[in-house]
Amino acid sequence: MSTTEAGTFWDGVYASRPAAADPRPNPRLTETVTSLPPGDALDLGCGDGGDALWLAGQGWHVTAVDISAVAVERLAALARSRGLGDGIVAVRHDVHASFPRGGFDLISAHYLHTPHDLDRATVLRSAAGALRPGGRLLVVDHGSAAPWSWNQDPEARYPSPQEVAAGLALDPATWTVERADTPRRIATGPDGRTAEVTDHVLLIRRTA
Repeated sequence: MSTTEAGTFWDGVYASRPAAADPRPNPRLTETVTSLPPGDALDLGCGDGGDALWLAGQGWHVTAVDISAVAVERLAALARSRGLGDGIVAVRHDVHASFPRGGFDLISAHYLHTPHDLDRATVLRSAAGALRPGGRLLVVDHGSAAPWSWNQDPEARYPSPQEVAAGLALDPATWTVERADTPRRIATGPDGRTAEVTDHVLLIRRTA
């Protein structure tokens, strides 16, 4: 699938449902970040914008990127309406083609799954390289399919956090894995349904 096709696909996903009036942050983000001092954050695949809005509300300066122009425009409008326009830069960006510029204290990649071709390992290695010393890369993947997920393939396989970390092949002298586990939680979908889901959580800190 080409970049144009991928953008069209995700525009369709977001345009098919009403804009989220109050998108909530992902719980794996809030539990990880609450104790951290605010800095510069990059939200990879910002979607409805719950993570970016929460981070900005905590004092972070957020660059929020998504391949969907619909998602980016909705987030920018929400940020302005909440008085957070100065704290969030929402931009359409194709991480398959290039990585956002800058150095960051936090990079969040929640559910960076897509049906189009994406070299995730390269993207996440670039993310690790964009961390400032002491900065953290939080990768949260699906460990199971929710009933409302676009991907209902029964043959889908979900690599473990340890497998994802191994695939990045990061130098342990520079990056340290602080967390790699598979917690469960009750999630709520866009239509209000709830279901138990498994998250695959990987937290990497740049030590040098």
